[in-house]
Amino acid sequence: MAERLRVGGFVPLTTLDFPNHLSCVVFCQGCAWRCRYCHNPDLIPPRAQQMHSWDSILEFLQRRQGLLEAVVFSGGEATLQYGLKAAMQEVKKLGFKVGLHSAGINPKALQRVLPYCDWVGFDIKALEEDTPLITGVSGSGQANWQCLELLLASGVKYECRTTVHWDLIDPQRLLELARRLSAAGVAHFVVQHVRTQSMLDGQLAERSANLGTAALWQEISTLFSTFERRND
Repeated sequence: MAERLRVGGFVPLTTLDFPNHLSCVVFCQGCAWRCRYCHNPDLIPPRAQQMHSWDSILEFLQRRQGLLEAVVFSGGEATLQYGLKAAMQEVKKLGFKVGLHSAGINPKALQRVLPYCDWVGFDIKALEEDTPLITGVSGSGQANWQCLELLLASGVKYECRTTVHWDLIDPQRLLELARRLSAAGVAHFVVQHVRTQSMLDGQLAERSANLGTAALWQEISTLFSTFERRND
């Protein structure tokens, strides 16, 4: 029997998680990284006490055909679940588009599901050499950037985004990150300012001072076709 998706959370309606589409969000349980600013730490373990059955979500989707436009698989890290490909195929058969939120943890895992994605929100954590400072995992920067290469080569629509906690990155490193992303071919970039209500690392400042200046944002914006800042 095929592995069923382990679902740790579900949002039945959103306009924010797949651009210009009415969507629902399936939060897949489990993540291999321990990002210090993670605001969904309950989704890190491979299993949780409160789980949603994938079959119940399929039943929900059958009732929403013609009303919802897309299903977004988020996490945790959705690509680490072997059942994700089959889940995406089931969603496609019901007539929905498929969105994916991914931090690009495992290149082979991402490659397996990219052909079924209509849009990807991709988290680039930091410069490759700085990424373990955030994730706590050696080699995570190489995996993150290899996954970005796969995404850009796939032709799937996307946005590339970086979550900024100013205790973990300074403006000059952020500018260098933007320059490397632009050189790699990224056209759509978003900076998300960290949500500090619930972070995995309680030692991070509850609210990081905003070190970004108008000049920084202007310089970054010139590097991309579209640039956006969120959660200010």
